[in-house]
Amino acid sequence: MLSINHQKFLELDQLSQQKVPFFFVIDFLMENVLIFNEKELSQKKILIDFPQYKNIEYQEFESKEIQWTAFPQRKEDYKKGFDIVQEHLKRGDSYLVNYTCETKIDTNLCLEEIFHQSKAKYKVLIPNQFTFFSPETFVEITNQKIYTHPMKGTIDAAKENAVELLKNDVKEKAEHYTVVDLLRNDLSMVANNVRLDEFQRIDFLQTRNKNLYAMSSEISGEVKPEFQYKIGSLLQKILPAGSILGAPKPKTLEVILEAENYDRGFYTGIAGYFDGENLDSCVMIRYIENKNFLSLKEKPNLVFKSGGGITHLSRLEDEYQEMKNKIYVPIH
Repeated sequence: MLSINHQKFLELDQLSQQKVPFFFVIDFLMENVLIFNEKELSQKKILIDFPQYKNIEYQEFESKEIQWTAFPQRKEDYKKGFDIVQEHLKRGDSYLVNYTCETKIDTNLCLEEIFHQSKAKYKVLIPNQFTFFSPETFVEITNQKIYTHPMKGTIDAAKENAVELLKNDVKEKAEHYTVVDLLRNDLSMVANNVRLDEFQRIDFLQTRNKNLYAMSSEISGEVKPEFQYKIGSLLQKILPAGSILGAPKPKTLEVILEAENYDRGFYTGIAGYFDGENLDSCVMIRYIENKNFLSLKEKPNLVFKSGGGITHLSRLEDEYQEMKNKIYVPIH
């Protein structure tokens, strides 16, 4: 279950109350919380490319033909966890479970090249450890107004009438409604006057092998006085992110820990930057990790972590394919 690092969340509160700028990453189970000031980011060569904050100078890499091979788990192995999820859904323990797995990848790109050459709304590089290129905002706080943008539902953009298919697919629609409802409830714990500003917006995601459409919504509210400039307390209240967990949260977390046969680590956690006044944060998806990061001498062992939401309407074939569709780098 959750192993919340209360001391680190308290530190986030103290820094935000002092209006000190900082960058942070929080893992899925809220156990590992890394906090960096500007000087530490520079010393550790951590690179960030966010809409409102960048600390990078883009490098030129020699042009080369990209080699990219993924080795997804066999469908039979994927099915073992999928069946556990379906059993809990049938029992009514959960009505949406975000089921994920890790896939070994072979590529002639290093983590630095992937970070610099990929295109995404949010990108971070922790040298030799992981990089991600996420399209999904978690929460933004601007002038004590809070926004969240749950993203749930994707489709191959090459399909005929793909946008209409995505918006009207019974399973995808149910999944999106569930996450929007969950995030609206989460936001209500830390904000007043919560409302749905935009529903089922369609975003285009370009990749090397396959283009996708993704469905998002926007929810907003006004940060409650007791959570203003208390970033740690606010985040602790609403994590883990509903879009990569499911609903209801406590029982669904138990289902995920039973069904998934690997450690998510920082994948599906969040990363964020507080500038002294406002916060921007994202969900760490589209994530590549070096499993040999503790050893600088060993060759990198790269894995890509991906998955999707499972409901009682989900079909094994479709979900297995969606997991594989998300194994990409947005370099084009």
